[in-house]
Amino acid sequence: MAVAAILGLVGCSAPAPSPTAEPSSIAPSSAPPASPTPTPTPADPIAGLSLEQRVGQLFMVGTSVGGPDPITLDAVSQQHAGGVFLHGRSSAGVEAAAAFVKAFEDARVESDPPLWIATDQEGGDVQVLSGPGFDGIPTALTQARSDTATLQADATRWGAQLAQAGVNMNLAPVADIVTSAEAGPQNPPIGALNREYGFDQATVADKAGAFAAGMRASGVMPTLKHFPGLGRATQNTDTRSGVVDDVVGADSADVAVYRDLLAGGPAVVMMSTAVYARIDPSAPAAFSLTVVTGLLREQLGFDGVVTTDDLSAAAQIRDWTPADRALLSIEAGVDLVLVSADPTVFPEMYAAVLSRAQTDEAFAAKVDAAARRVVEAKAPLG
Repeated sequence: MAVAAILGLVGCSAPAPSPTAEPSSIAPSSAPPASPTPTPTPADPIAGLSLEQRVGQLFMVGTSVGGPDPITLDAVSQQHAGGVFLHGRSSAGVEAAAAFVKAFEDARVESDPPLWIATDQEGGDVQVLSGPGFDGIPTALTQARSDTATLQADATRWGAQLAQAGVNMNLAPVADIVTSAEAGPQNPPIGALNREYGFDQATVADKAGAFAAGMRASGVMPTLKHFPGLGRATQNTDTRSGVVDDVVGADSADVAVYRDLLAGGPAVVMMSTAVYARIDPSAPAAFSLTVVTGLLREQLGFDGVVTTDDLSAAAQIRDWTPADRALLSIEAGVDLVLVSADPTVFPEMYAAVLSRAQTDEAFAAKVDAAARRVVEAKAPLG
């Protein structure tokens, strides 16, 4: 349209011929030819970041809310870690949480992108921050009894409380589908704790979607978990190894619900560390190119940030060295490695990823792609 307008103006500016002039005497217009308006090339959001900074953006490192962990502070100030995860339990309230977060914000290198400050604020037994200024959040199963508008309004208020405390990412809502109330006790990671929003795709999409929308409305990034689904698992990957799901497939509602939820707006997707025999029996989902890139990115079309579940202390992944855990997840297409429970393994992970990126061009390209997605997702943080 801009080009058309310019051409129109140029055409109108040509001098009209004199009524007495012969056609051959009409002088050509002296106006310069119109040039098309150039389309600006978007700046690469990671162009100004060193390789060390790009690698750092691929990690979220945990700290107990009981006191800033010095390893995590160093991860932020020395290795450019892109995120901090608050774990444990604090009943000190919003103001105390904000002061706690400020220590990490102050440690951030000025030229680094903004920090993601995350926690688990699902509700019920899974609520890290409480006390003055924080509501007690009910379990997801109880939340789902509210109508959608009420739940979204509640979640907007809960999100605003997190934002006031300096938290800008919530590792919630749970998108796992437990098939029935009766099946709940046989599903240790989700159903046994009433973390599910319902027992079918439509209900989970509606209610978890309302929670996610409330978080977004308050400037808090929601995280949908645990792809491709932990609602059928009979063991908990945090406490047991060899956890295999032989029910969920690429055609399951457990996967399809993510298509519904991701249509609602920006979100991070967290990978499960269970093995899915019907999708890729060879590796935990977080290490699987088939699950992360083939299923989530290519089949579902998700081009946002993918994070792992905890890769620091979960029993399911202890057979791999910390270095291999980080390398395998990034190779699979993950963007953010969650080192939540035990930050002492972070230095080994960071060193391994940096070393591989310095010597392996294809891997370095994956690091760049992941860092780019992370930094772009942080753009609203300023």
